[in-house]
Amino acid sequence: MPQDIHTGIKALIDEANAEIETLSAAEAIQAAQDDGVVIVDIRDPREIERDGRIPGAFSCTRGMLEFWIDPASPYAKAIFQEDKKFIFHCAGGLRSALAAKTAQDMGLKPVAHVAGGFAAWRDAGGPVEKFEPKKSKG
Repeated sequence: MPQDIHTGIKALIDEANAEIETLSAAEAIQAAQDDGVVIVDIRDPREIERDGRIPGAFSCTRGMLEFWIDPASPYAKAIFQEDKKFIFHCAGGLRSALAAKTAQDMGLKPVAHVAGGFAAWRDAGGPVEKFEPKKSKG
């Protein structure tokens, strides 16, 4: 396919980063102390299980984001209707840039994302907890 017809992922990420607020890991760690902030983890459950998670983060896989944000969707989540600031993160900061732009385009605001994602958060000394799977009854 000719490149002018097909937009590459780099162009999509560059466009997203130009339109959304990007926080450093240190800024995100500070922002997470605020009750008016929701940290949204868009990583796959396997990544969370393997690497741990930010305490108190709301887990929303990237594939469900639009369905969970839209109040008219049968899958809408009440948390996205709250008057909060939503800070998205993934593993390395690429998917979260796209997710934050999508959320903003859908009218969710204010939104931001964490440059460098979970890895940057962890490396900056942000709190991390091991994922504890729910115990099955029986």
